[in-house]
Amino acid sequence: MSAHAITVVVADDQALVRKGFRVLLEAEPDIEVVAEAANGHEAVAQVARHRPAIALMDIQMPGMDGLEATRRILEAADNVTRVLILTTFERDDYVFNALRLGASGFLLKTAPPEELISAVNVVAAGDALLSPSVTRRVIGQFARHQPPLQPPDALEHLTERETEVLRLLAEGLSNAEIGGKLFVGEATVKTHMSNLLAKLGLRDRVQAVIFAYEHGLTGWNR
Repeated sequence: MSAHAITVVVADDQALVRKGFRVLLEAEPDIEVVAEAANGHEAVAQVARHRPAIALMDIQMPGMDGLEATRRILEAADNVTRVLILTTFERDDYVFNALRLGASGFLLKTAPPEELISAVNVVAAGDALLSPSVTRRVIGQFARHQPPLQPPDALEHLTERETEVLRLLAEGLSNAEIGGKLFVGEATVKTHMSNLLAKLGLRDRVQAVIFAYEHGLTGWNR
């Protein structure tokens, strides 16, 4: 096992599912499953104990569900773990609530094994797993049911280009697509993204997308 392995806690109430995820993940030389959890309480405890890079979190579990476990994990002051939501249910409310709590991504359990591996690597690298379809359908749907929040003062500190990047991000565009729209390279887009996240006090692109919708920064969320 590599000294720089991505450490993972797998939380699911079905033992066979947990075992399946463990086998898939540990077949990769740079991923190590450090613990398993059968419910939200165990997930919170195992994350606190092992401080893994990733928590694979089922939503529907007995006792404490995955959403509450996600909230507790991400609210911890010393937390270093990113949460990747796994579920058999493509429920819009589950997706939105998980992302709003700070989850870094969402993946159906029916996804091919290679997508699970890719998702773990993407989230561990500090990015977020958020497809354009999820952006448009889920975040747009839920944001339109509430009036836009008053834009915070921090928005005034964004440059015109950073604001453009934020708006395009909210439309579900990838870094490459944003670069194409603005006629700049991906590296430049990443720099703008890092700057706007820092200025707005946001952790990743998922939080940036939700922020853009909640503050009325996109033209098609109403």
